Amino acid sequence: MKIIVGGVAKSAVADALKPILRETDSVAVGSDMDAAMKLRSGQADYFLGTCHTGAGASLGVLVGLLGTNKCHTFARRVPTSDDVTAAVESGVQALGFSVDQVEVAAPTIYRALVAHDEGR
Repeated sequence: MKIIVGGVAKSAVADALKPILRETDSVAVGSDMDAAMKLRSGQADYFLGTCHTGAGASLGVLVGLLGTNKCHTFARRVPTSDDVTAAVESGVQALGFSVDQVEVAAPTIYRALVAHDEGR
C-alpha cells in the first residue's frame, strides 16, 4: 500500500506512520497536486491530508481533481476504524483530519486501511 501525506502536519503524519508500516507499505510526503495525480494514475493508494480544522484545506485540491466521492474529511473528530472502513468501502482514497488529531488519527486510519487491504 502506497500512502501520500500532505497538508500542515505532513511530516508529523509520516513520522506517526513510519514505525507501524508493514514491510510492503510506504509513506511519502507530497503536495496535494502530486498526490492527486498519483492517485488518479494508480501510483498511490491513499492520501492523508491535514489542516487546522480538518475540514476544507486538508483535501481542497483533491476534491477539485478527484471529486467529492473520492474524498472524506473527519474534520475535528477522531475517526474510528469503522468510520475509515465505511469511507474506503465507498471508494474514498483521500482522507482529511485536523492537525491536533495526528497522534491518534493517523495510526487509526492506517490500521483500518491495512484491515481493509488484507480483507480484499
